[in-house]
Amino acid sequence: MSKQYDEYIKEHKNNVYKAFKWLTKNIPQLFEYDEDLRANCEYQCLYEHDKSKNEPDEYEAYDAYFYGGNRSYDVVNNFDKAWLKHIHRNEHHWQHWILLKDDPEESEVILDMPDMYIIEMICDWWSFSFKKGNLYEIFDWYEQRKDHIKLSYRTRIKVKNILNMIKAALDSQYNKLTYEDNDNV
Repeated sequence: MSKQYDEYIKEHKNNVYKAFKWLTKNIPQLFEYDEDLRANCEYQCLYEHDKSKNEPDEYEAYDAYFYGGNRSYDVVNNFDKAWLKHIHRNEHHWQHWILLKDDPEESEVILDMPDMYIIEMICDWWSFSFKKGNLYEIFDWYEQRKDHIKLSYRTRIKVKNILNMIKAALDSQYNKLTYEDNDNV
């Protein structure tokens, strides 16, 4: 077991929860008609998020890949298998919602994500912005990847709407701080 990887997991989970708490404080309308959604999202972000990373078949492969010092064929292959397990165990990953069918005519079906997992997914993405200390970083990250990320039409609209609400709230806070700073000059 790697102390570095343990610290990474702890920090990541804390940042996911920070992102969730920020949403509840700054975009309360996201949950105003559905208290169960808020409560379920909070539980998911606080207690269940990435819990499977502590399973030996994920933990050991992730630790070796990120902190083991080499990227041999076996290390990369084991990591890829662990990642596949991770996305199938954790519904907040968009890849979890892609159904590959045997029928060549259907081939791939992209399912709608439930709202709880959409919110957890955004908190997961945004956690890295919290780590970097730049809450706007998520928008560039998403812009660079949006054509690669496979989401159903409904899910993509919800993701865009939530990201727009986050940006508007951040802009409002920034403008308020800037206005107050100029007022004190």
